Amino acid sequence: MAQSKQEINDLLAKSIKELAAGKSIDKIRIKDITDKAEVIRPTFYNHFQDKYELIEWIMEHELIEPIKPLLDNGMIDAAIMLLLKNIENDKAFYTAVSNMEGQDTFETIATRLVANVLEEIIDDDTQEISKAHPWLTKKMIAQYFSKTMCFVVKIWIDSGMPIDSAEMVEVYSLLMKTSLVDVMGEKK
Repeated sequence: MAQSKQEINDLLAKSIKELAAGKSIDKIRIKDITDKAEVIRPTFYNHFQDKYELIEWIMEHELIEPIKPLLDNGMIDAAIMLLLKNIENDKAFYTAVSNMEGQDTFETIATRLVANVLEEIIDDDTQEISKAHPWLTKKMIAQYFSKTMCFVVKIWIDSGMPIDSAEMVEVYSLLMKTSLVDVMGEKK
């Protein structure tokens, strides 16, 4: 019985997640993924270029897609909460992903995904900012916020997720709403 593209993607995702529980993602080979999924190597390459593209697909479908409706409705804290909950629920995998080294890291993949979704939803009112500061484009604003968010999330993951997702949302919200001037204090 032929499997759909989605079923194969899910099977490969499950395979790499199970493998990541036992070894570094950097040491997982495509052969390991396909053997675990009980598919042939060409099947993998019909769906993904490499394991990093598979990881990006997982992050897109498990972290980004579920939060889009919340972001579209301006429910930013709820979206961040859901994203963090999904990371918490798959702690072993996202810890392994956070430890990836090289060109494709958790931060590069996550930053790209978050920037893409932010660019889609940032209000067109930012055109007023761009008129006053032409260099400060919608894309640049999306990249700024995605990099800061992914930086904070990576530290949270790397430190073992010592606080729960609800407290993490409070921390992130505080960081986003507090200016550097407030943190440093007014200098006279």
